[in-house]
Amino acid sequence: MANKAIAPAASTQSFYDRIADVHNIALKINGYRASVAKYLHSLDLDIDKNSFVLDAGCGTGVVTLGFQDAGFLPKKTIAFDLSFNSLNIALEQFAKEKKTVSKNIDAVQGNVLSLPFAEETFDLILTCGVLEYVALDDGLRDLARVLKTGGKLVFIPVKPSLVGSVLELLYKFKIHPLVDVRKISQRYFNIVGNHQFPMAEPIGWSKTIFLLEKKRDSRKKAQKSF
Repeated sequence: MANKAIAPAASTQSFYDRIADVHNIALKINGYRASVAKYLHSLDLDIDKNSFVLDAGCGTGVVTLGFQDAGFLPKKTIAFDLSFNSLNIALEQFAKEKKTVSKNIDAVQGNVLSLPFAEETFDLILTCGVLEYVALDDGLRDLARVLKTGGKLVFIPVKPSLVGSVLELLYKFKIHPLVDVRKISQRYFNIVGNHQFPMAEPIGWSKTIFLLEKKRDSRKKAQKSF
């Protein structure tokens, strides 16, 4: 079965290449980085100097920066995105950050529906604001493919809300109902937790977080779905 995208990849790439600078400023103003860092710091993630981490749909790097702010220093983090301009801004920010070990972060451009990595590569995957552009099952299936069995996926989807609906129009994506997020996630992952950001934090107006753990039989389920 061919992977299907809700929005064509070429148009999504072009859109984010055009707005990368403005989008980055908006994320800084909204304090997304601090909110993500605070949540990740609360988790008991098994990440050490030998770990490999993927930020799938990294944009301008806010989640990767929040991850490192939380004190995690893996062997390698892959910042992966469809937009070249977003990746360039991310690399500039990584280089400027004193806390960030930029030499341990590599940028890779590509499509989340065809991740250019081997099976069971990553110990942890972070993803925010990308699966709204693709069929949810297709996106989660390929993330499960490259995640190690028992590894964690920190999934930060846009939730149905007034602000979410505005973002849906502005950024040309499609919000997945949370009932679908839970149902489809459980084909490949166990749901460990569902965190709600405080409404005092702007990220809480439009986002929620699912902490998922890859099931041992997820590879077989992925194969059966084709």
